[in-house]
Amino acid sequence: MIFSKKHSMYESDHTKFIKELKDKTPGMDERQVAGRALLWDKEPVSLDEQERVQQSRLRQNAYPYQTKV
Repeated sequence: MIFSKKHSMYESDHTKFIKELKDKTPGMDERQVAGRALLWDKEPVSLDEQERVQQSRLRQNAYPYQTKV
């Protein structure tokens, strides 16, 4: 998609907002990376650990309130 020179310098309101926010709050990028690492970037789990977790899971009945007669 080719834009004319008239549209080559266009910035959306959202882009302007993000740029202004980053200018006003220094260190935001570092805090964003740290937050992502805290929630999403986890160390890989070994196969032994996966197996241990799977074996330690308790099995639940399909309907837990049903009494066995």
